[in-house]
Amino acid sequence: MKLSPLFCLALAPLTLLPARAQTTEHVVVNTSQQGPSNMITAGDAGNNQLLYFTSPSLTADGRHLVFISDRTGNPNLFTRDLVSGKERQLTTNTDGVLKAYVYFDGNPYRGFGKGSVSLDLKSGTAYYIQGRQIRAVTLEGRQRLLAELPPDQMTAYTHVSADGSRLCVPTTDARALDGDKKLQGKPEWDIDQRVREEGLSSYLRIYDTATGKLIHVEQVPKAWITHVQFSPVDRNLILYNNEWSFESGIRRMRLWDGHKHITLRTEGEGRSRFDNTVHEMWERDGQAIIYHGTYKNGAAYLGRVRPDGSQLSEIELPRGWKRYGHFTVGEPGELVTDCCYETPSDPAKGSGAWISLLRVDWNQRIIQWFPLVLNGSSWDSQDSHPHPVFNQAADSIWFTSDMSGKRAVYQVGVKAR
Repeated sequence: MKLSPLFCLALAPLTLLPARAQTTEHVVVNTSQQGPSNMITAGDAGNNQLLYFTSPSLTADGRHLVFISDRTGNPNLFTRDLVSGKERQLTTNTDGVLKAYVYFDGNPYRGFGKGSVSLDLKSGTAYYIQGRQIRAVTLEGRQRLLAELPPDQMTAYTHVSADGSRLCVPTTDARALDGDKKLQGKPEWDIDQRVREEGLSSYLRIYDTATGKLIHVEQVPKAWITHVQFSPVDRNLILYNNEWSFESGIRRMRLWDGHKHITLRTEGEGRSRFDNTVHEMWERDGQAIIYHGTYKNGAAYLGRVRPDGSQLSEIELPRGWKRYGHFTVGEPGELVTDCCYETPSDPAKGSGAWISLLRVDWNQRIIQWFPLVLNGSSWDSQDSHPHPVFNQAADSIWFTSDMSGKRAVYQVGVKAR
């Protein structure tokens, strides 16, 4: 991807640390693609960040970036024309941050849902929650009220179907997060335990994006659902999670096909209910779901499973790779991550330091791992997580970092296979 001078505001400092050419049975590290990242959003205009990684942040034509910025003093949606470099404010929130997962200390039932935004990458319409209202806004800033959520419900990450016709909004009985009480950060209680022991529920609320009509409400008892994702090829299939769940090795990932709920990871063949499983995501062709986590013995793994729970395959990563992060998808067999990989010269231990490209042969169980660039993020909050994603053409990777002192969106190119 060739970048014009108008496309980039600044070239991020490049510091390439020596990467050990670590080869294991399943992972081969290749440092040949390391290069600079480019700052895209205005560096002097507040804190800017990508949408959550389950949603695209770029339109299908690659021309527009939709992002969250606090430059007005409150979080709002903005868009950047990647040809002209012009940025436009899309929403007019003045009520701070909405209390929701993972923004526990937000304002109950008031403010902008920072985790609620999902982008229809074809039309450029973004859907988000403001207070108890579900709203839509176009790239030109035209807003409309889609629907209003019922009282006594807490929200989380939404998702729009690939054809743009449906929006899924997960909600949970408000008691899970103490309802209208304003919290001081993450709750002290075990939310999943409260939900199970008190018999609380979550709900998959599905709306028609044209009319705002509530098409269906699927109640899921004793579950705290925070992530939902329509299949990219079948809007009747919804992938969802049980957040921070006890026995996440078997409870984390589930799929609703419109009739039944399917458990996607089961015990056996070295898998345990006491493994940690996180960050499930559809492959772009809808043929499988990727995820990752750690086994109960501490080793990290990358996994893949069919939507019916069959053909489950997991690849163990090198034992020294302990850093937290995420994996998201490009073309089938291609992933990007801010997770796991580290070198002896990296910054202090903690969350992932590198943005890496992965090319995975699931049949041979081999990962070609290309560390591209240090992300430079402090990981000091949910908002500074890099959450790297591909553009639709899968020829560039985009991520959030506060390496300059404020959060900004960065881009790094990807070499063809």
